[in-house]
Amino acid sequence: MLHFEKSSLIHASVEDVWKFYERPDILNLLTPPWQPVEVIRREGGLGVSAESEFNIWLGPIPVPWVAVHTACTENEEFVDVQKEGPMDFWQHQHKFIPQGNHCQLVDQIDFALPGGELAEFLIGSWVKARLQDMFDYRHKITEDYCSSSNSEP
Repeated sequence: MLHFEKSSLIHASVEDVWKFYERPDILNLLTPPWQPVEVIRREGGLGVSAESEFNIWLGPIPVPWVAVHTACTENEEFVDVQKEGPMDFWQHQHKFIPQGNHCQLVDQIDFALPGGELAEFLIGSWVKARLQDMFDYRHKITEDYCSSSNSEP
């Protein structure tokens, strides 16, 4: 099992960051332009049992991925797990932690690659580097959107 974590201070309230994540177009907004990902559908917002479906393109081949939310506490966290997809296991916890008038946004992912320990040894570092790139982008977009609408004097 592998673990990835990204944490950033967002210069907006927890409530405003949560509202941003409730946007119907959030998956498109948070998908880096260099990633070959196609959002198919998103149903149920952030609540328990909400589902998102997308394709990850490996060259000309679409790999389907369906994620379902298994936990949700408004303005605190939500958790999604892979229901169908390329990983042997994937759980992504999104945390929204108050820091005064700001929000500490924390993404924690536990995952297992197909191919077990050999795959972890061969490509685990590469996968973590791709996750780092993706979540650097996601946190920057979140900061840009949320802090620009909440400018402090």
